[in-house]
Amino acid sequence: MLGAFRSALATPDLRKKILFTLGIIVVYRLGATLPAPGVSFVNVKKCVEQVDQQGIYSLINLFSGGALLNLSIFALGIMPYITASIIVQLLTVVIPRFEQLKKEGQSGQGKLTQYTRYLTIALAVLQSTGIIALAVRGQLFANCDVPVIPDDSIFSLIVMVVTMTAGTSVIMWLGEIITEKGIGNGMSLLIFTGIAARVPVEGQVIWSRGGLTFALVCVAALLIIASVIYVEQAQRRIPVQYAKRMIGRRMYGGTSTYLPLKVNQAGVIPVIFASSLLYLPDLISRLTAANDGSAPGWWQTFVATHLVSQSSPVHIALYFMLIVFFTYFYVGITFNPDERADEMKKFGGFIPGIRPGRPTAEYLRFVLGRITLPGSLYLGIVAILPNLFLDLTGEGQNQNFPLGGTAVLIMVGVGLDTVKQIESQLMQRNYEGFLR
Repeated sequence: MLGAFRSALATPDLRKKILFTLGIIVVYRLGATLPAPGVSFVNVKKCVEQVDQQGIYSLINLFSGGALLNLSIFALGIMPYITASIIVQLLTVVIPRFEQLKKEGQSGQGKLTQYTRYLTIALAVLQSTGIIALAVRGQLFANCDVPVIPDDSIFSLIVMVVTMTAGTSVIMWLGEIITEKGIGNGMSLLIFTGIAARVPVEGQVIWSRGGLTFALVCVAALLIIASVIYVEQAQRRIPVQYAKRMIGRRMYGGTSTYLPLKVNQAGVIPVIFASSLLYLPDLISRLTAANDGSAPGWWQTFVATHLVSQSSPVHIALYFMLIVFFTYFYVGITFNPDERADEMKKFGGFIPGIRPGRPTAEYLRFVLGRITLPGSLYLGIVAILPNLFLDLTGEGQNQNFPLGGTAVLIMVGVGLDTVKQIESQLMQRNYEGFLR
């Protein structure tokens, strides 16, 4: 593998792409450290040191590499774009116009991408407004008395909202130029960078708990990563045979191939769905809570005790069930057995022993249902691993624990995809690649 990396860096155009990607990542991390105008950087640092770095926006803070709690210009990270992409993808099933655009090919996909950008800006405005409102009211950092936004005038708050929204637009642009001129998927690499930036911080916290604990965590991390790689690569290959056809004087078809169905067909999307849905009650309870120092109501107490507390059995059980539900839901709307069966029938393809048309669709639906169950259980188990670990941070909140949950799923998935893209470009240049 090291020889393959050396060959990649020795190839001029491939080396240029790799260095370009690394340069964009440096720019992204620089923007994640610059505070937004109107934010007291000193007070923010004091509040971050005093409070537990978890809460309603812990998922966004994870994806932004800690930029959220620093209230930087890239505070929102790539999360608005992810949410907008998921919403547009779901709307293709509900809105006939979107479904038609999806079938139009590259031109229709371009329009859907444009709609995704518009929706991303709208979501960025809403999320930045909510974050700033919580910061002004002192609810973003619990038990922190110093003001993180000293000037809370309307003009100053509008400037902050515009700055954070513009930061999200810049992140979208950075991700797109990485995809176009660099290596790998730009948006995925930016998410990978944000999560990887949190690993040293979390590792330092674990190291402070003792050398034995750190060693056990490292061993557990290797086992978890190996297991995730094994399952992510697992797939059910359904054999497909294409009949011979005479077109003019030439014969086409007669080939054998397979239809790959991954065990984890939904990826990390169900985990993001479940996390966002679980944090919604916390957001509502924070915004509706009284700011006069009075005791919280029964709703705020219930949410904080059973939904926000990640060690609560209610939180763990609900989180697991939501992941299983959204896995089936997302696979059901993204993989249509009827369409696949019609495409195979149109090009003369059939599954040996299965008649084309409706029997093929029923067989694909049966196989998909069988492999979705272990895929959903795998996602749920990996996602709740941080909740089942010992309290390594001493705060009872391990959602951003870097060796389990959403973090390891995204990092392993993006890492495998990037390595495959580099290997494919090496193979085009007659190198052996990573696998020998």
